Amino acid sequence: MFTKKLFLPGLLLVLVSLWCSTQALAARGLPDFTELVTEASPSVVNISTTQTVQPASRIPGLPHGQQVPEIFRHFFEEFQGQLPQQRKPQQEQRQSLGSGFIISEDGYILTNNHVVENSDEIIVRLSDRRELVAEVIGSDPSSDLALLKVEAEGLPVARLGDSDDLQVGEWVLAIGSPFGFDHSVTAGIVSAKGRALPNETYVPFIQTDVAINPGNSGGPLFNLEGEVVGINSQIYTRSGGFMGLSFAIPMQVAMDVADQLRENGRVSRGWLGVVIQEVNRDLAESFGLDRPQGALIANVDPEGPAAEGGLRTGDIILRVDAVDIETSSDLPPAVGQIQPGSSGRFVVLREGERVVLNISVGERPDNPQLGGRQGGKQEPAMADRLGLQVAPLDAELRQRWSVPNGVLVEAVTPQGAAAQAGIREGDVIVSLAGQAITSPGELAALVDDLPANKSLAVRLVRQGSPLFVALRIVE
Repeated sequence: MFTKKLFLPGLLLVLVSLWCSTQALAARGLPDFTELVTEASPSVVNISTTQTVQPASRIPGLPHGQQVPEIFRHFFEEFQGQLPQQRKPQQEQRQSLGSGFIISEDGYILTNNHVVENSDEIIVRLSDRRELVAEVIGSDPSSDLALLKVEAEGLPVARLGDSDDLQVGEWVLAIGSPFGFDHSVTAGIVSAKGRALPNETYVPFIQTDVAINPGNSGGPLFNLEGEVVGINSQIYTRSGGFMGLSFAIPMQVAMDVADQLRENGRVSRGWLGVVIQEVNRDLAESFGLDRPQGALIANVDPEGPAAEGGLRTGDIILRVDAVDIETSSDLPPAVGQIQPGSSGRFVVLREGERVVLNISVGERPDNPQLGGRQGGKQEPAMADRLGLQVAPLDAELRQRWSVPNGVLVEAVTPQGAAAQAGIREGDVIVSLAGQAITSPGELAALVDDLPANKSLAVRLVRQGSPLFVALRIVE
């Protein structure tokens, strides 16, 4: 009896010990961020900005905030003498919050451009609660980065890491001021690398599931070594808050921009002077690729670096230096990393063969444009196998869209080969299967000889924008 009474409590104690040990082992599989946060937090700053805006005058009867458009003001002034109860507009102060981090002891700070853009005053609050006025040394809207400077010495500096070494699935941590809550810490993993976002052509974003909200913008993304590997910049949201998709600017991109801003006050990037598009499955087949890859050149600036270096419309860029171009979005950052005036090694697919070109890239202009030539006029014609009717281009259309040659699509037969390829009324067919089209008659003759059941590349100009589509005649 005595032995049995001792045995049961002893067995329970052993089981509890085993359970605690198991839990401890499981816990060891998760990172402990406490030391990292203690060391890294002092380098993170809160950024508050003030912007003065001049509201337009309003009149009684209009909803609050709705103003009289300038184009209609003369009606009120002519028939009523002046706007009812018109007063001199009062200036309004708008404030916003963001984050940043210190990259030098003498006060250089990195943040997002959208945090400080058009600000009249920028206040940086340090971890010791000091508030310092900052000036913008330079900004780069293309990468959404800005370099600030405060007058101070001996500031805590963030340790910078190599974003190229990040791996998908790796733990990362963000420190910032979401909704104004200073030094908030959130953690997660790297979800993807090299992510392209609409209208963000020069940044291969790091995608994470770290909780990022308004106010986190410009703050650092740390790896487990306590090194900054990215700058939190954007979130994907339908509600205005975090939804599991956050995007950070890689540190390698950020420091290249910061160095140029510090030295020159502006950023210079490589530029080719081409219009590109994605290669889908049908286009890959039509160009002789075994799978979709690369960036298809839809148009070339005749006076740009690409034309001078030998690139042609219809080439598919597969590699730039050591960077494989898997999708068209890979090309702009790869070219942008090449210093203007320097040469890059381009591997392209041309008429089924791989060609290597050494091209000296230029500097990206503020408003890059593509040019063209003018041509003659022909009579209308039908292309029955394609299911469309075409007409010659007039001089006005050639000039407006800078189209050197081609024919205008006047009608498309529903369910025909052209319609299936996505060709629309109003498109200009510039080339078919690699052959330039200069007249409706030339297109009709070429269509008669096209093979059936094979994808063929058609180059179009649609509302002034060049693109390729894949055409397949099914017979």
